[in-house]
Amino acid sequence: PAMKLLITGADGQLGRELARLADTADILLTDAAELDITDRQAVEAFVGGARPDVILNCAAMTDVDACETKPEDALRVNALGPRNLAMAAEGADASLVHISTDYVFSGEGRAPLREWDLPDPKTVYGKSKLLGEQYVSRFCQRHFIVRTSWLYGPDGHNFVKTILRHAREKGALKVVDDQRGCPTYTADLARCLLRLAGTREYGLYHCAGGGECTWYEFACEIVRLSGIPCEVSPCATAEFPRPAPRPAYSVLDNAMLRGTGGDPMRPWREALADFMETYGGAL
Repeated sequence: PAMKLLITGADGQLGRELARLADTADILLTDAAELDITDRQAVEAFVGGARPDVILNCAAMTDVDACETKPEDALRVNALGPRNLAMAAEGADASLVHISTDYVFSGEGRAPLREWDLPDPKTVYGKSKLLGEQYVSRFCQRHFIVRTSWLYGPDGHNFVKTILRHAREKGALKVVDDQRGCPTYTADLARCLLRLAGTREYGLYHCAGGGECTWYEFACEIVRLSGIPCEVSPCATAEFPRPAPRPAYSVLDNAMLRGTGGDPMRPWREALADFMETYGGAL
C-alpha cells in the first residue's frame, strides 16, 4: 500500500513542493491553522488519530531576525514543536523526517561541513533549530534529520524571487559577496526527502545543492538567466547590518547521502536553470 504521509508546515515553500511531488493519494496537509505543533496534546491526538507512516516536519519559524527579538516563540516552534512531533511519531510507530538548517553551524570555518562536524550556532534561530534536532534524535528512533540551506522555489518568499523583483524595479543591485553557501531548489530537496522517507536509512543528513557560491554570485546567475537588464555589484555584509549575524561560510557537504543511497542533488547552477526555465515567466 502507498505510504501515508502527514506534512506539517504544508503552506510553506517546501511543504507545497512536497505536496506537489508526493505520488501518494494518502497525504494529510496541515499548517498552523489545522495543527499547532507547539501543543503537545493536540499533536498526540492528531497523530494518534491519523496514524501516518511518515511525518514530514516542514513547520518552522524561519525569520532569522524575528527569532532574535522573539526567542520564546522560536523555542516553541523550532524546538518544542519537533519534540512533540517526535514523541507522537514514536507513539504511532511512524518515522519522522525533520528539516533543519545550516544555521546550526558557526559559519566561521572554511571547509564544507559534514554531518559529523560539531554545531555551534550563533543565532537564536540556529540555537532553537539545534535543540529541535536534539529532541527529534532523542524521542523518535526512526528519524531523519535533514539540514538544508538557501532554499528557493515557486512558493513563498525566497532570494530568487526577491532578486527578480528588485532587478525589474531597480535595474541595479548590491548583493553581499562575503557569505558562502549552497543554493537549494525545493523540488530537488523534496524529491530527496520523499526518497529517504521510503527507506530505513535513518540518521542525520545534509541535503543542499551541489557546489557553492556567494549571494552575489547567486544573484548574478539569477539575473543572467532571467535576461532582465540589471547591473549587479558586490558589497560587504557590514554594509547591511541585521539583528541576527549571518554565517559567513555554511557550505553543506552531502556526505551521508553519498554513503547511503547516493547524492541526487544537482549542481546549483543546473537546478537554478531548470527552475528559471520552468517558472521564470510566471515570476
